Amino acid sequence: MKKIGVLIPQNFRLLSVAAILDVFDTVNGFYRKDGIQTPFSISLITADDKNYNFSEHPCIPLQKAGGIDLILIPSFATNDINECISANKGYIPWLNKQHLEGAEIATFCTGAFLLAASGLLDGKSATTHVDACTAFSTAFPQVHLKADKTVTQDGRLFTSGGATSTFHLLLHLLHLHCGKDMAVKVAKIFAIDMDRVNQSYFSTFQPIRHHNDDIVASAQEKIENNYQDLATIEEMIKDIPSSRRNIVRRFKQVIGITPIEYLQQTRIEAAKKLLEQTAQQMTEVIYNSGYNDPKAFRKVFRKSVGMTPTQYRDKFQAR
Repeated sequence: MKKIGVLIPQNFRLLSVAAILDVFDTVNGFYRKDGIQTPFSISLITADDKNYNFSEHPCIPLQKAGGIDLILIPSFATNDINECISANKGYIPWLNKQHLEGAEIATFCTGAFLLAASGLLDGKSATTHVDACTAFSTAFPQVHLKADKTVTQDGRLFTSGGATSTFHLLLHLLHLHCGKDMAVKVAKIFAIDMDRVNQSYFSTFQPIRHHNDDIVASAQEKIENNYQDLATIEEMIKDIPSSRRNIVRRFKQVIGITPIEYLQQTRIEAAKKLLEQTAQQMTEVIYNSGYNDPKAFRKVFRKSVGMTPTQYRDKFQAR
């Protein structure tokens, strides 16, 4: 029997914990129904003295938890991820110790931030919620972030993207530990599309705005207000009292991407909204989002979003 420890950190998202427990309880239920020993023993690992009565599974204090085979870190219900990591830093030495002793560790959505803070993801592949990727890559540049991936596995470390990607990682873990037939059975019960490997088309460009760099803020405002007409760095920085080299350096340092990349993402986000909310012809969408070359637009759109503009419209246009 495999011992599973579900972390119950501060600011955890209840829906994330509920999904994890529901899936593993369902699998244990299948085995009991067939008169077979259940494959998973599940405990809740806590760093406080609370007894979480939303689950039938026992709560084990962190200092007494050991010998865990598979540790699961749920997502966080907060936008202040740095404060959240600080509040849960007591888990970090324990995670390192358990991994050193052979435990697998899986994170769901923004739970990847806590694992990355432990250093265990350094030099390894990971993913997280698609809209948290910029913050993640800025905080943990040594991690090989796969922003478009729904699920990653690197050795005994697993991560998943946002929201329903939780279920794709759970299926992956079930496939590894119970076999493909059980993973398929659970996928049918929970109505999960097993073939989704990309999450980039769920992203929304959410640039960093809470900073104190007036030069960068001016450049951001100019790009956002004139993205249809701008094409070069020189056009972007015109009338901004700073050199090109200084603006590019500061922009990348503060925002995490270059001004050209910022322009590109602003245009793609504009195109996505046009595809979702209007009936404009594709040529109009291309022009109104700042592109003149349809071939270039489609190439950039597909690279950024993970599907063609037509596929995106078919999937997300309000009807």
